[in-house]
Amino acid sequence: MIKRPTVYIETYGCQMNVSDSELMLGKLTDSGYEAVPGPEGADVILVNTCAIRDHAEQRVIGRLGELKRHMGPDTVVGVTGCMAQRLGQQLLEKASHVSLVIGPDGYRALPALVEGARSGRRAVATDFDLEEHYEDFQPRRFDRVKAWIPVQRGCDYRCTYCIVPYTRGPERSRALADVVRETEAVVAEGMAEVVLLGQTVNSYDDGTHDFADLLRAVGAVPGVRRVRYTSPHPNDFSDRVIAAMAEVPAVCEHVHLPMQSGSTRTLKRMLRRYTREGYLECVRRLRAAIPGLALTTDVIVGFPGETDEDFAETLSAVREVGFHDAFTFKFSPREGTPATRLPESDTVPDEVASARLAELIATVRAGAREHNLGLLGTRHEVLVEKEARRGGLLQARTRDFKTVLIPGDAAMIGRYLTVDLTGTTGSTFTGAVVQARQALPMAGATVTAECAA
Repeated sequence: MIKRPTVYIETYGCQMNVSDSELMLGKLTDSGYEAVPGPEGADVILVNTCAIRDHAEQRVIGRLGELKRHMGPDTVVGVTGCMAQRLGQQLLEKASHVSLVIGPDGYRALPALVEGARSGRRAVATDFDLEEHYEDFQPRRFDRVKAWIPVQRGCDYRCTYCIVPYTRGPERSRALADVVRETEAVVAEGMAEVVLLGQTVNSYDDGTHDFADLLRAVGAVPGVRRVRYTSPHPNDFSDRVIAAMAEVPAVCEHVHLPMQSGSTRTLKRMLRRYTREGYLECVRRLRAAIPGLALTTDVIVGFPGETDEDFAETLSAVREVGFHDAFTFKFSPREGTPATRLPESDTVPDEVASARLAELIATVRAGAREHNLGLLGTRHEVLVEKEARRGGLLQARTRDFKTVLIPGDAAMIGRYLTVDLTGTTGSTFTGAVVQARQALPMAGATVTAECAA
């Protein structure tokens, strides 16, 4: 028997990157490659990258150095994704052991590029293709409990701090029928939760249908039990979209709603296209339509020109909304974005930004803890997602995105359970199983995906 060449893919960044890794792995396995769970001895090692913050890129640079020890004389190492798109040829110059640099629109040529690299040809593929949605690819999914389904690629908003429009190109949406087809396929594979992905997912528009139509169509697929999506933009919650969220039973009661700042002045400098008041009005409309809605968010501190007063407005907005959780960051300048051209005098000293970040985190955690303590003793449906890091426990998720740790073994992964919330650390819960519901088939992932939130 002829030994099949092996491939290992390591993923950094957002859920869209995880989905892209699934597409790449599917394409390569269809082309005769065998997936392996680690880089040791792999014939092909691909690092799928994020460029949204400098820390993410530095982490990848360090990891590329570490991977040298796993290379044989004929190993092909490639860098894919947003960092590849941003740096292009520079990556080949910085890392002599890297043979391939491929942006998010270049995966169709991946098998041919890998074969060329195995013959000694280094290559860069970073052209945008505004028609590419990889409809004929069969993803090799890492997660057998929920499915990541991209519905939109690229972004048109061009916030002044964000590199995404430069690494993923202009916004374009898949045809609704293609999204429904993929949803039907994942249900047939045994998954009842789908997560719709897009850079500003609720601006979805395939020329005939909007995001409200998409939610209704996906939610109507037989066997779909939960529909989530990420990440929306506050400006794109039309009355139609909110009505669909409220009326489609499968749509979960959770929205990750990036705020970025609670200061209108800072939001204007970020080119977020809404004011503090506009964001809070969006929150009000969502909560009025969907009782019990959980909100999480993204917040940046230390944006150029942010004053103490601007930061105080951010803290007050966090308290007013009562977010259940938040991803919080210090501003990271990205070469080529408009924010890097702001006056140097606007730069917020790192020690000031660090202090603000610490205060913001404390504020978010205090609010989340107060809310979570009030949930103790309540009963919820959860989907068991995976084994927890703590021995003997499983990680499960409520419809409103709360993490619940419960006792059990791997045979319970993929099951829907009813649990009572018995304790909380302030951010996660412990739960006691009351009733087991529908069991779903579970198969182990062949490739480990790492996400840097």
